[in-house]
Amino acid sequence: MSASETQSKEYALSSWLGEVVIKYRWLVMGLSILLTMAFASGAPNLRPFDDYRVFFSKSDPRLAEFEKLQNTYTKTDNSFFAITPESGVVFSKDTLLAVEALTEEAWKIPFAIRVDSLTNFQHSTAEGDDLFVRDLVEDASELTESDLGAIREAALSEPLLDGYLVNDETQVTGVNVTFQFQGEALDEQARASSAAKQLAEKIEAEFPVRVSMTGMVMLNDAFNTASIQDLTTLVPLMYLVILIVTGVLLRSFTGVAVVLLVMVLSMMAAMGFGGHLGVVITPPSSVVPTIVAMLAVADGVHFIVTMQSAMRRGKSRQDAIRHSMRLNFAPIFVTSATTAIGFLSMNFSDAPPFHDLGNMAAFGVMWAFAMSVTFLPAFLSLVPITKGAGGETIERGMSRFGEFVIRRRGPIVVVGVVASVALLSFIPRNILSDDFVRYFDRESVFRSSAEYTNDNLTGIYQLQYSLESTQPAGVSDPSFLQEVAEFSDFMRGQEDVRHVNVITDTFRRLNRNMHGDDPTWYRLPDDQNLAAQYLLLYELSLPFGLDLNNQIDIGKTATQIIVTMSDVPAPRMREISEAGEAWLADSDLIVSAPGVGPAVMFAYISDRNIRGMVFGTTIALVMISGILMFMLRSVKVGLISLIPNVLPPALAFGVWGLTFGQVNVAVALVTGLTLGIVVDATVHFLSKYLNARREQGLNAEDAVRYAFSTVGVAILTMSLVIVAGFMILTMSSFGMNELMGQLTAIAIAMALLADFLLLPALLIFLDGGSAGASKSTDAVPAE
Repeated sequence: MSASETQSKEYALSSWLGEVVIKYRWLVMGLSILLTMAFASGAPNLRPFDDYRVFFSKSDPRLAEFEKLQNTYTKTDNSFFAITPESGVVFSKDTLLAVEALTEEAWKIPFAIRVDSLTNFQHSTAEGDDLFVRDLVEDASELTESDLGAIREAALSEPLLDGYLVNDETQVTGVNVTFQFQGEALDEQARASSAAKQLAEKIEAEFPVRVSMTGMVMLNDAFNTASIQDLTTLVPLMYLVILIVTGVLLRSFTGVAVVLLVMVLSMMAAMGFGGHLGVVITPPSSVVPTIVAMLAVADGVHFIVTMQSAMRRGKSRQDAIRHSMRLNFAPIFVTSATTAIGFLSMNFSDAPPFHDLGNMAAFGVMWAFAMSVTFLPAFLSLVPITKGAGGETIERGMSRFGEFVIRRRGPIVVVGVVASVALLSFIPRNILSDDFVRYFDRESVFRSSAEYTNDNLTGIYQLQYSLESTQPAGVSDPSFLQEVAEFSDFMRGQEDVRHVNVITDTFRRLNRNMHGDDPTWYRLPDDQNLAAQYLLLYELSLPFGLDLNNQIDIGKTATQIIVTMSDVPAPRMREISEAGEAWLADSDLIVSAPGVGPAVMFAYISDRNIRGMVFGTTIALVMISGILMFMLRSVKVGLISLIPNVLPPALAFGVWGLTFGQVNVAVALVTGLTLGIVVDATVHFLSKYLNARREQGLNAEDAVRYAFSTVGVAILTMSLVIVAGFMILTMSSFGMNELMGQLTAIAIAMALLADFLLLPALLIFLDGGSAGASKSTDAVPAE
């Protein structure tokens, strides 16, 4: 079948659809709304964000190891209170009273199972042959200066406290609250974080101290807050910007109103679709309404601009609708399908929230297409619409710009190639680095608290190892303990490691206690039975909630080491983790164990996402290329189209390497995100170009002129709307969305330059033969 026959069938289908929509417009509108409501009914099923683990797939090997470790020892879900006294002195009566009060009240926080602080640290001492284990601080209100001095000396000499719950300068102290959530309600972590924040406010009001809060529970709270904030602030702002830009360019109240309706219907269907899938609302999935709205507006603008142009040329409103349907049905379908494929490629990401973003956006894009070729023309057939005052002026300006491109095509190609090569050379400067603290902007309470804690008390990232002995109940084996101590010393010697929590420090202290607190006995016991007796005696002396299950498993076969690190970039975190793993791999007495923990999992996620997205984007690119060649019915033009489609995301990463240089899990997905979107302008430009070549028999230069005059305004409008929408994302308080918005906006802007400058110049150079020179250019009668 020739290209002209295929195109004639496409026009026949779109013409038939246009007639049906106009004839049965009330029925079409009613069905569109009913179907949208059916999908939108799933919206109440959208689940709120409650756990940072949703960012990791079930196949993530480090997540599996982390869950195993969490099931072995006391969980590490926590809220950490960094307490800064106004006096600058931790070991004062007022400060210790505040710590004591916070420690006592923290036990009342929902789901709290353990509270660790200076005041309730289980300090062991010996009196004769007796071992006494008691709180380091008892009744702070009665402390004397001598007592304060003794407490200070004991705290700073205790490895479990120094550098973790008190800094070397004794200016900041901490209280760590550990939680055990039941998983029976979605608001468990929200209740815990809310109660923790209320407690911090209460302590600040009653004592002369400042309280900063970090920890995994507060991280979850920050994620949830960012999601809600984006939904409640960015979406309304996006509405306003889109309506302003669309109104300025369409100059029609009716046009803006119907675009708004299509946008709302598409957003409702997309979010409801997510609800039917049981999606969790995370910061990435919370931007779906913004993305779907922008693409729905793009479809509507293409349809209305073509319709207004036809009306200015004398067609009636109904005939203009038929004309726009005939010309735009296939391009809008192809651009929607290719955009959906680009979004679906995000399923190759290793982060489930981006699967949700891709699937919901893909559905929303296709629903926007359906609404743009059914509800929109049906609505426009019922209400009057202006021809778009000033539209002719904009079209003439676009035609003049087209003339400029045609005259300067040689220099444009040369400059374009040189500039592209220059920008592409900066891509290697991008560094893969994920840092969940920097997912939030500097105004975020969580980020400011985390950075303050990191700078003034202890590190905020933790690396956990479960060291298992090769012998039953081997945790008391002197040889095993010696290996554990050597490993902890190795980790303490790593640059950027701030603290190591290890059971061998407790064994050393107990051995000293049982030898009359003689400092020379501060070493590991050399007899396994003796070590086991020390451990048993100590455990029997510990109060409820402060047992050793956070360090030793129930079977006394394995022990957990927690390495606290400074705020380091992801590559450095991976280096520290792998250095520990390499050391353990050489041990004969310790079963090799990976370093795990939320921070480490985030450190590895970008690398896996890059690999997954390279594969996914490659598949998407092959599919999109095939669709374009089939739709355009020209292998040569289809191959030319790949340049303005593939080049913009690559150039955007070049600009990124030149300016920012850091790529996180969100930025790594931009290629898949933008691949389908940038195709939109290319397809519309090429469809009008080929229409002129095949239907009107124009040469390449005149076909370019025709494309600029007929679709240039729509492409410009669409691009401005999408760039404006993604620029709104840069205002997000969540760094993932902010950086994704910046890079995507850059890619769309690059795509506009490529479609308006490079593409027409290449078409003239590479497709400059006379019309009708091949079978693909057989004429098709114009309407």
